[in-house]
Amino acid sequence: MIQPDIEPAIPRDGDGEPVFDAPWQAQAFAMVLALHERGVFAWTEWAEVLGKEIASGQHGEGNDGYYSAWLSALETMMRNKGLANKDEMSERLKAWDEAAKNTPHGKPIKLGS
Repeated sequence: MIQPDIEPAIPRDGDGEPVFDAPWQAQAFAMVLALHERGVFAWTEWAEVLGKEIASGQHGEGNDGYYSAWLSALETMMRNKGLANKDEMSERLKAWDEAAKNTPHGKPIKLGS
């Protein structure tokens, strides 16, 4: 029997507030959700890749470790789906690091011109 795809939801605490410790965690969640909503992958497919990443034990504990696993799983999904290869992701990371270094504290980081 084929199971219907599971629909994602923003993780919330007991008071109904989102449970992100830092903006990058919410952004990681949002990137994955946007790709799912565009039909790039089924949520069950995402859950399988994320589960393997978490089980690897390479990301530490707590929200930082959990969302670090999200980012690694996202990179895997992007490679698997042909959205970006390792070199493209490496170049984007370098561009992001350079933009972050050149952005005054408290200002939004902008990539490109």
